[in-house]
Amino acid sequence: MNRLLKFLFLLLVVPVGSVFAQESDPTVEAIIKEATENSQLEWLAHQLTDVIGPRLVGTPQMQHAHDWAVSQFEEWGISAENQEYGEWDGWERGITHIDLISPRVVSLEGQQLAWSPATPEGGVTASVDILPTVENQEEFNAWLKTIEGKVIMISRPQLTGRPDYNWEEFATEESFAKMREDRSAQSQAWRENLQRIGYGRDLNNKLEEAGAVGLFQSRWSNGFGVNKIFSANTENIPVIDLSLEDYGMLHRMVEYGSEPEVKINAQSKRLGKVPTFNTIATIPGNEKADEYIILSAHYDSWDGGTGATDNATGSVTMMEAARILKEVYPNPKRTIIIGLWGGEEQGLNGSSAYVEDNPEIVNNMQALFNQDNGTGRVVRISGQGFLHAYEFLGRWLEAVPRDITQHIETTFPGTPGGGGSDYASFVSAEAPGFSLSSLSWSYWNYTWHTNRDTYDKIVFDDVRNNAILTAILTYMASEDPETFPRDKAVLPINPSTGERMEWPTPRTPNRTGN
Repeated sequence: MNRLLKFLFLLLVVPVGSVFAQESDPTVEAIIKEATENSQLEWLAHQLTDVIGPRLVGTPQMQHAHDWAVSQFEEWGISAENQEYGEWDGWERGITHIDLISPRVVSLEGQQLAWSPATPEGGVTASVDILPTVENQEEFNAWLKTIEGKVIMISRPQLTGRPDYNWEEFATEESFAKMREDRSAQSQAWRENLQRIGYGRDLNNKLEEAGAVGLFQSRWSNGFGVNKIFSANTENIPVIDLSLEDYGMLHRMVEYGSEPEVKINAQSKRLGKVPTFNTIATIPGNEKADEYIILSAHYDSWDGGTGATDNATGSVTMMEAARILKEVYPNPKRTIIIGLWGGEEQGLNGSSAYVEDNPEIVNNMQALFNQDNGTGRVVRISGQGFLHAYEFLGRWLEAVPRDITQHIETTFPGTPGGGGSDYASFVSAEAPGFSLSSLSWSYWNYTWHTNRDTYDKIVFDDVRNNAILTAILTYMASEDPETFPRDKAVLPINPSTGERMEWPTPRTPNRTGN
């Protein structure tokens, strides 16, 4: 068989990746060996989540996390610093203790929201009331005159504490359908009543002005035991998130006239304006030191849990990839930067500020790899609208073990991300930033911004794969003799508007926020 016929025969019967398979690369093999035999992921995650805890911007824990990262990088021989980009309202969480004291005594499950004001020292004891069903705002205003000294419940109670998947498994079709119809009707009635109340986002402030001593909410995340925990918007009274179960119990007590009374002790400190930072670590390049590869993850979190999958997993992935590269590839051709961004949860502030402050780096980026959405193995990579993404990412991925790439679906050239995570700050500046998007592991219900986002939800086998993937992509991008071109693809028509999509524009970071 001549050479041409033999080549065509191989194309017919052997996967293309096998025909063009590269010889094993000693550096790739060393990356895999270091990642699997000497992994530090579990220890890094323990330090970041269990020891330091949640990393809410403006808190001492956030500052502790930045300082710890600098120390850890330097222990590995990687230069690092905290770069200030702005300031935020400082706040420190104290204890939250909520007790039902009548008609029976029991401690309730709940916590104050981020930046919540404190109760007086020793707490407050008060009766509980719910938002009334009213005909108009005047009727609601009359009710406001009755709430001085009370705790007011401001969320819709849930019809069921069982998630839909549990109903689907055990309920009859008729029962499941009826529950959903009843829930929809309840939700509609709640929305219509809020419209009649008329205050919208000002509602909490109106309740505070009328003399309420605290607010109870319950923002269920549609899973057993999970609530979304965000921020308070009151000046002087605490806002407490209660578990679905306890919130529902109190709401029923009010409805049935059981006259519940509670004691709340919620302590916190306002710390004034404090500086906000990005932690930036650098492994200098040699041949092309003025071209850059950025390993990217947001470092801050909400503080309902300990920010384990949003985004300690992404942060320790990038730290571990940097550690591995420093160990087995200490003299990269291009400069490798690790960016642990602050203020992502308030609008990509840290990464946007970095883009704004470092045009010489952004304009000379070879690639950025960002990981954010949970603990799962990477399953999607988009070309973000860059015309040549297939060519470059394709050959970088060739070096990654098949047991990792077999799970990854690629979309080329894709469309540019305008938000969602920090890669978008760079894409909007027309720099090649790529999201390493993960498998869900019930992220949206169970860990995204919830009280259950803790160390035990991390799937370390998947995170280890992500560290290997990131390290190999970084190595391949560093060694590539070509520089990633910035040509943009023609974007598709947006089906919702009928107009062609436009490239996103850079956002202005909030450097003095609260």
